[in-house]
Amino acid sequence: MIEIHQGAFGDEIFAACFAIRWSVFIEEQNVPVGLERDNDDETATHFLALIDDIPAATARAVHRSPHLIKLSRVAVLKPFRGQGLGETLMKAAHNAFPGTDFTLNAQLHALPFYTRLGYRAEGAVFDEAGIAHRHMVRLSASTR
Repeated sequence: MIEIHQGAFGDEIFAACFAIRWSVFIEEQNVPVGLERDNDDETATHFLALIDDIPAATARAVHRSPHLIKLSRVAVLKPFRGQGLGETLMKAAHNAFPGTDFTLNAQLHALPFYTRLGYRAEGAVFDEAGIAHRHMVRLSASTR
């Protein structure tokens, strides 16, 4: 059974989210620790997906303006990939902020995933932490 929980900086939800991020970004993708951890952690809403009570995926949401949320640090642990968990997690984040526009920076391999969730790519490919990304936007129904 999949459960999605929300947490804040310093709580046990955040600790579980950061453990997933460490595994995916730092160990698997070789992102430097100093780039993975930033000041947005302190103000973000952190989402944790559990499968049968096991931490499996995470994302964070940061308010950039009253009607704009930046989603980032979306990560699914290897054993749980390909099971629809990322989509469930993203939909929970979208539902937590109704009527809001969303933005994110997507690794190139993830563009089709985010496109299926209603995002559109904007601008050129850019480097973030040594990984090629594109900026993406998802407008709420009220601003489409």
